[in-house]
Amino acid sequence: MASAYSAIKLDDFKTEFSTLIELSSVALGGRIVAVSDEFFADADNLIKVEPAPSLKGQFGPKGALFSGWETRRHNPTFDWCIIKLGARGYVEGFDIDTSWFSGNEAPEAAVEALSSSDSEPPSETDPRWTTILPKLPLGPSSRHLFKIAQTAEAYNYVKLSMYPDGGIARFRVYGLVKTIFDSPSELMDLASVFSGARVVFTSDQHFGVGSNLLLPGRGKDMGDGWETKRSRTPGHTDWVIVRLGHPGYLEHVEVDTAHFKGNFPESCELHCLLTDKIVPEPNEEWTPVLPRTKLGPHRRHVFQLDNVAGKQYSHARLTIYPDGGVKRLRLYGRLDPSAAGSDAPVAESELAAPAPVATEAATSDGPTIPALSLTPEAFAPFGHVIQAWSDIHAVPKGIKTTPANQGTATKFHKLAPVLSSYPTDSQAATAISVYRAGVTPGAAPGQDFSVSLLERHPCTNQAFVPMGTGGGIGEDALTGDPARAYLVVVALNGQDDKPDISTMRAFLATTAQGIVYGAGVWHHPLITLEATIDFACVETQIGGGARLDCEIVDMEPAQVVRVKVPKF
Repeated sequence: MASAYSAIKLDDFKTEFSTLIELSSVALGGRIVAVSDEFFADADNLIKVEPAPSLKGQFGPKGALFSGWETRRHNPTFDWCIIKLGARGYVEGFDIDTSWFSGNEAPEAAVEALSSSDSEPPSETDPRWTTILPKLPLGPSSRHLFKIAQTAEAYNYVKLSMYPDGGIARFRVYGLVKTIFDSPSELMDLASVFSGARVVFTSDQHFGVGSNLLLPGRGKDMGDGWETKRSRTPGHTDWVIVRLGHPGYLEHVEVDTAHFKGNFPESCELHCLLTDKIVPEPNEEWTPVLPRTKLGPHRRHVFQLDNVAGKQYSHARLTIYPDGGVKRLRLYGRLDPSAAGSDAPVAESELAAPAPVATEAATSDGPTIPALSLTPEAFAPFGHVIQAWSDIHAVPKGIKTTPANQGTATKFHKLAPVLSSYPTDSQAATAISVYRAGVTPGAAPGQDFSVSLLERHPCTNQAFVPMGTGGGIGEDALTGDPARAYLVVVALNGQDDKPDISTMRAFLATTAQGIVYGAGVWHHPLITLEATIDFACVETQIGGGARLDCEIVDMEPAQVVRVKVPKF
C-alpha cells in the first residue's frame, strides 16, 4: 500500500529536504541496473549530480538530444527503470524533474521500493516491490517534489515507472542511511554519509551544497564540494553544521580542499557539542576542538583535535574564514560500545547525553595521540615542511615558484629559513651534517610507539632532509614507499619551561618530505620505521662541533605519550 504523500513547493525544498541524504545519487554509488527502454536518452542521466542542462537545438541520429531518460512513443502500458541506491536507507521524499522536457515529458510517474540482499538485482515483476509513491501527474519542464512519511523498512532498490512513456530529466530519492555499527571500538569516519551523518545547516551554499562534504571519495571537480559565494564584509565567516551518524569520541579531523586551488578558505576552525536536537538551538554552547588553522589549496589537511578525551559529541560545526570551498570533511572517532548493532536512524530521544565511558586513550598510563600525515599547515606551529608539489597551483600561498634548469625543473623558493641566536663571539657556523638513522627500537607500522624523552635546541632551528629514494608524495597524503616512512614527534614549550604534553603532535612523513624544527621546539630524535634512512641536517653549530644548546628531558611515567602508528 502506498504511503501518504504531500506535494512540496520548490521554495520549500531547503526546509523539507536539505537535512536528508540523496540516496540515489551516483556520487553515493547509485546506479541503474535495469530499464525497459531508453531509445532517445539514457537512464543513467537520471541520477547525475549536476542539474539537467538545456540541449535545445542539438540533434543526434535518433532526434533531439536531452539530458535525461527518454523512451519511445506509443507505449500501451508503461516504462520503468530500476535503480540500486548508493546506500540502503529509509526513504522520505522524491524530486522527479522533467526539466527541458516539454511536449515529450512523462505525464505520470510512480515509485516502488524493495529490500534485497541477493547478488542479482530484482526483476521488474519481483513480487516484493512495494509502492511508496502512487501514480501522480507530472508537468512539463518542472521539478516535482513529494514528501512521504519515513518508510518503516530500509530499502536498497527503487523502481521509477512513467505512464505511459516520455522523458524525465533527473530522479532523486531522499532519506536517511541505515547504518550498522558492528565494531564501535574501531576508528571510523563519523561524518561519513555511510555512518548516517547529515548536514543540518549551512550558512551559504551558493556554488556547492554542504551535504557534498559527507560524500565518499574526493570527487571529480569543484562542482561536488561545498562552496560559498565571495564575501565583501570584513570579519565574514561561513559555516556548516554536521550531525554525526551517532554520538562518538572524536580523535582527528580531515579537511580536504581538493580541486579548490584559488578559492579555498584562508583558514578554518571546528567546534563540537552533544545535544538531543537534530538542529542545535542557537544558544547551545559549542566546545572548540580545532583552533583557527591555516588551510592550503588542493590537498588533505589532517589535524589532531583538542578537548575530546573522554567526551562524546553528536554535532560538529566547521567554520571557514572568510569564505571559499571545501571538498570533504572527515571526523574520525569511536562510538560508545552501546552503539554496537545499531541498524536504524538515531532518533532525537536517543541522543541524550550518556554517561562517559573510558576511551582507549583514557585507560592507558598516559595520553595517546595519532600519527597523522605531514602537511605544511598542520606542522606550522612547530616549524616548516620542505617538499615539492606536482601541481604548482597547489603550492601554498606566498611560496614563489619559477622555472629552472632551462625549463627542466621547477624551483620552490625559500621554503624555510636557517636561523640561529648564538652570541656573536661563539664562533657558531652553519653547516650540513648527515645522520644515518637506523630503525628506531619499538617503532613499526601498526604498533604504538612510546615517547619518553624529548629534546630541543634553543639557539638554532634544525632541518632534516631525507636522502633516501623512497616513493614521492602528492599534495595531500602519504603515498610513498612505506618502508621509507619516518615519524616526527613535536611539542611546544610550556609555562614551566618544559614540554607541554597537551600540544604534542605526531606526523608521518616520507622521504619526499623534509622537516625543519623551529628553534626551541621540543622534538623526539629521528624515528625511522622499517628501513635505515640517511638525513642531511642543516643547522648552526658552535665551533668544533660541540652542540652546547641541546637540552634533553626524560618524561615522568605519567607523561609518557603513546603514538598510534597506522598500518601501511
